[in-house]
Amino acid sequence: MQKDDDFSRLELNLPNALKNYRYFRSKLEPSTKLLILVKANAYGHGAVEFASMMQAAGADYLAVAYPVEGMELRHNGISLPILVLTAGTDYFNEIIDNRLEPGIPNLYSLKKLVEVLDSRKIKNFPVHIKLDTGMHRLGFMTSELEALMDFLKVHDEVRVKSIYSHLCVDEDPAWDEYTLGQVKMFKENASRLEEVLGYKPMWHILNSAGIERFPQFQFDMCRLGIGIYGISSVPGVKLWPVASLKCKVLQIKHLKQGDGAIGYGQHGKIAPEGTTIATIPVGYADGIDRHLGCGHASFSLNGHRVPTTGNICMDMCMLDITGVDAKPGDTVTIFGEDPTAEELAGILGTIPYEILVSVPRRIHRVIVRK
Repeated sequence: MQKDDDFSRLELNLPNALKNYRYFRSKLEPSTKLLILVKANAYGHGAVEFASMMQAAGADYLAVAYPVEGMELRHNGISLPILVLTAGTDYFNEIIDNRLEPGIPNLYSLKKLVEVLDSRKIKNFPVHIKLDTGMHRLGFMTSELEALMDFLKVHDEVRVKSIYSHLCVDEDPAWDEYTLGQVKMFKENASRLEEVLGYKPMWHILNSAGIERFPQFQFDMCRLGIGIYGISSVPGVKLWPVASLKCKVLQIKHLKQGDGAIGYGQHGKIAPEGTTIATIPVGYADGIDRHLGCGHASFSLNGHRVPTTGNICMDMCMLDITGVDAKPGDTVTIFGEDPTAEELAGILGTIPYEILVSVPRRIHRVIVRK
């Protein structure tokens, strides 16, 4: 069995997660609920581990993308309410059995759910109604509200727990007018729906960027995603990275001219005065994108930045550690405090989300508590 300190690991820094939690919590009124996104294996951090941390921290809700993600949390002792954002229509029995709460984006899904609930003689099952206010991904359009309201009037199999929508450009000041238009549409349509229901569901529209930039629209609950993991959308705001991908040096080689070159395709060149390389046990199967090879990225080893050399392999890569005092077993940091996930994302021309979610489940998650 792999041990915590063998090969490679993703360290989850609990104190940093709690600092991020308190930062976003400080933006909200005490009565406003806070939902934590743990979809996509908690943005690559480890869903069970991170959900446990957030449950202990005092989060009010969790959200996942798919039913199977919520089922995994329930099977591992997570008791918080769980919103399933993309519930589909094929797993309503499993959703019911595991006390999950489906997001409902259209009348077709709602009708399918009610059929299942009616067959099981269930009343007042919690659902969350998704409104499309301008992202145009999922959700009821304004033109579809009448049909939704007519259906809800005559079906007590469901009870609307919340009404929500999603802002799509709230991190960008250049689009603030559009964002304000989304909020205006949300308020109007949620009010119409609430009036027909005759009771008050929770409202929520803010994501991480929204909490930072538009806290006046916090309503009853906010959804905290990338921010809890340490990445802010506001320039100058320093959050605390939670995940650090680390591994140990497997082997060190001292190469000289005439030894050929390094790695697949012989793309890693040996300097005239010789090159010292370290091989580490992470590759593109571990989320180390091949475009980070051949010196395009550098990682941290014993206080020094050391560049990649040669192509990234499936399970390993090589680093040029010439001039660095190191030995097998020393720790290399791929991302975390230095370098950051943002730095690697910049090299690849992508966003830090992609760096984080690319870390596969075969990498052991370890909670660091101090």
